[in-house]
Amino acid sequence: MSDADIDAYIKENRHNFVNCDISRLLRMLYEDRQISKAELARRSGMSEVYLHQLFSGRRKPSRDKLLCLCVGMELTIEETQRVLKEAAYAELYPRIRREAVIYHGIAHHTPLADINDHLFEENEKALC
Repeated sequence: MSDADIDAYIKENRHNFVNCDISRLLRMLYEDRQISKAELARRSGMSEVYLHQLFSGRRKPSRDKLLCLCVGMELTIEETQRVLKEAAYAELYPRIRREAVIYHGIAHHTPLADINDHLFEENEKALC
């Protein structure tokens, strides 16, 4: 950023920019899973129609919706952080109580309903 020419900076760093085509990454991660889209929608707490819109790129999910999808696909923490980063959202930060509950749930492949129950017990906003 010290260069006065933004075009030169963009050209030089083009491979480091976030792509923001989250639908492609979600499809790639989904292909590694052995579940139907109907089951994924159920596990993620969203409708199949909304899920198809996410996978097609017609909808940009909120951070919480992405986290619900990560829970539904039983992604690892590393995969979840990558999804958040690629979508240009903040990664999970477990020093915040709500984030710690979500982080722990993802790390231990806890069902979404159980994560939401624990969030409720901690007086925190549910994911979905």
